[in-house]
Amino acid sequence: MNNVGIRKVAELAGVSTATVSRALAGKPSVSASTRARVEEAAKELGYVVSATASGLASGRTRSVGVMMPFLNRWFFTSVMSGAHRVLNDAGYDLTIYHCEPNRLDDTQGVHNPRRERLFQESLLRHRVDALLLVTLSLTTTERDRLHALGKPVVAIDRPQPDIPTFAVDNLAVAKTAVTHLLELGHRDIAYAGGVLPYDLDFQVPVLRRAGYDTALAEAGLPVRSTRVAEGDFTSQGGYSAAMKLLADPHHRPTAIFAASDEMAYGVLMAARELDLRVPEDLSVIGVDGHPMGDLLGLTTIDQHPAEQGAIGARALLVELEPDEQHPPAATRLPFELITRRSTAAPRTA
Repeated sequence: MNNVGIRKVAELAGVSTATVSRALAGKPSVSASTRARVEEAAKELGYVVSATASGLASGRTRSVGVMMPFLNRWFFTSVMSGAHRVLNDAGYDLTIYHCEPNRLDDTQGVHNPRRERLFQESLLRHRVDALLLVTLSLTTTERDRLHALGKPVVAIDRPQPDIPTFAVDNLAVAKTAVTHLLELGHRDIAYAGGVLPYDLDFQVPVLRRAGYDTALAEAGLPVRSTRVAEGDFTSQGGYSAAMKLLADPHHRPTAIFAASDEMAYGVLMAARELDLRVPEDLSVIGVDGHPMGDLLGLTTIDQHPAEQGAIGARALLVELEPDEQHPPAATRLPFELITRRSTAAPRTA
């Protein structure tokens, strides 16, 4: 910061220069009235914090990196928005790293040139003070490179060795969804899920399929291949899966568990095209808590993705600002069943 400038702000506000620094950085240790007084003084004097000067003086960038495999999917942007809200309030910026998924190559094993450059070059520029990983599985080499940076790292959704991880129990999420259908009386339940294997990072399809299998097994019901269809986590993927599951008009399931809300929207579209009433002819449940679900009356398992990002961000602040009051977060994240009009007891013959 400009020392002359900050001293003038401190004098006008009647506080110390340290308080000015904390107030303009958004530190929670500064009271609302003091922060307002400092901000008013800074505005009156035309004082603006120099991020470059501040970084040179402290060795900090006041930026946190968020690494995600997808930038165009609702879940990931929701996690990012939750993290941004918390970090921005604490005076930090966000730097987004598109960490493209590591996919299995039958001939070369794991290989992704863009991802390799990210770990070999981009992260070594030290543009961030900490990193938040969103549903990423790291190779041993990638994990070693992150540890070599000497910066706080927190993971969301995918457990990593030696990295604090905050995750929803996706197997339990799926079991809860299927159990809801079982408790309504359904015994012919189909599953529209993600492709197995999807990639090394996105393990949700594996865990949600396992939850579906487990719930049926515990209810004494078989898992039939004709009642499982794969698709990507989009409405089109859900539509295509549902058209396969509902192809035989004489042997249709009474309910479909979709591995995501967006897939469930595709199931609803397929049901409408086939003149099936929801929930009279077909019950549908999804997972995520997508905002469109309320409008469409979709029963879902809300996993609160924005809160996942906020929890991860608060965990990083505990490491970045140990002198501030940042309570530690629980590593197991909550989820809840939201019952709406897309599920009901199966129609009797």
